Amino acid sequence: MPKTVHIIGAGISGLSAAVRLSNAGVPVHVHEATQQAGGRCRSYFDAVTNLTIDNGNHLLLSGNRHALDYARTIGTEAGLVGPARAQFPFVDVSTGQRWQLDLGDSRWPTWVFDESRRVPDTGLFDYLKLAPIIWAGADTLVGNAIPCDGTLYERLVQPLLLAALNCDPPEGSAGLAGAIVRETLLAGGQACRPLIARDGLSAVLVDPAVKLLEGRGASVRLSHELRALETSGDRVNELNFGDDRIAIGPDDAVILAVPPRPASALLPGLKTPTRFRAIVNAHFRFDPPRDAAPILGVVGGLVEWLFAFPQRLSVTISNGDRLVDMPREELAQAIWRDVCKAGGVSGELPPWQIVRERRATFEATPEQNALRPGPVTAFKNLFLAGDWTATGLPATIEGSVRSGDRAADLVLGKANA
Repeated sequence: MPKTVHIIGAGISGLSAAVRLSNAGVPVHVHEATQQAGGRCRSYFDAVTNLTIDNGNHLLLSGNRHALDYARTIGTEAGLVGPARAQFPFVDVSTGQRWQLDLGDSRWPTWVFDESRRVPDTGLFDYLKLAPIIWAGADTLVGNAIPCDGTLYERLVQPLLLAALNCDPPEGSAGLAGAIVRETLLAGGQACRPLIARDGLSAVLVDPAVKLLEGRGASVRLSHELRALETSGDRVNELNFGDDRIAIGPDDAVILAVPPRPASALLPGLKTPTRFRAIVNAHFRFDPPRDAAPILGVVGGLVEWLFAFPQRLSVTISNGDRLVDMPREELAQAIWRDVCKAGGVSGELPPWQIVRERRATFEATPEQNALRPGPVTAFKNLFLAGDWTATGLPATIEGSVRSGDRAADLVLGKANA
């Protein structure tokens, strides 16, 4: 049992590692370089819309076991809300056609045999053609594993994989895409019920974790940036924060749960992804219609997913590099036009906010996936966590939590390297 564990980074990966270690009775100290915990998964008050909004819209599924266990541990599982069944309404804004994908509540993908629950104008054979992606290797392109055209691709596969991989699906890693398919479409509706943090990501996934840790005597220090890892032989023996230094004892451990760029700066020679893709989120202060779906899939336009929150409509656009330099007002107007079509609303552009994350996730291609390091380093008491490490998943909340859990288990000696 380690004496003390220092966790560098208070994003979801770092917090999940801290909570898991705290559950095991290990004293932990979390050090965060910025002024707010949560990393990319956080909320903040926006003066323009006069609302608390999320930095990005994040969707969980009922089969995200690690993420839900984390929420359960910090007492906020009830804050993740969604429909009783795994149902996903969609609209094609180019034609106006609407449909609903109904995955039901089974442990098996029985929905593919029911025409009324499938994507319209698709047959069973269309779904069988997706089978090669289930066992595809990580070095295989999606475009070389399955057909990337046709009704099923355009109305379901492309939106699903674009959101998961954050790159154009044909150029993405079929291995990562296969992991998503195995854990969602292939796992039946029981694993696919969509869940969102209705009261905000920080309120559900971040602040309660910090409160739990501090209540157990842990420290969570913000604006405390690690400048260097001091090492001796095969161990880290000191953390250099510039204004202070913390000695790492022979029974202590360190988990580095920061983005790839600072990780590689702290650990010269560390192999990390080098290419990233943007995600664009837009938030509009607007009361959704009473019958608005919490999550609406959108095809045929600029918007990809439309979320309905109290007093707010929010959208997500993945693989958004093409939009990061577009004038903000022009982009807001273009997105609002799609929101009106998709959401069945009208009116002039309401108060809005655009959030553009230029380096939102690593590029989930075979080449970049091959650069993801595992949790073990050359130093026996230093471990890595983050959605950019080799989790077997693309950059998702579930991948973040899994990485934190794995790092914590390695510290505790409960997992093999």
